[in-house]
Amino acid sequence: MSDHIKILKADGTWTVRAGGAVLAETKDALELREGDRDAVIYIPRGDIAMAFLDKTDKTTHCPHKGDATYYSVVTKSRTLQNVAWSYEDPSDQAAEIKGYLAFYNLPEVTVEQI
Repeated sequence: MSDHIKILKADGTWTVRAGGAVLAETKDALELREGDRDAVIYIPRGDIAMAFLDKTDKTTHCPHKGDATYYSVVTKSRTLQNVAWSYEDPSDQAAEIKGYLAFYNLPEVTVEQI
């Protein structure tokens, strides 16, 4: 694995909440550290209520992780556009995050350790 990316098991239990609902809760989260950026928590897809997420057309490319696909979260009152992402076919150095999603930590979406 490159020194640029470090992936570790995230300690404890992690939740994702949006629109007053718990979208995910897991003890199997991963913490991805990339260079000097803030750590990002990745949640296993199997621990996410995927019925509340809609895949969008947005994609981005990271030279270290590969191509990301994005998801919007549908809440009772509105749709939060492109607030989650996943690397469906990550590069070898980020292979551990395959099958995981990350969420932006926003006022409407919280990713927290409980």
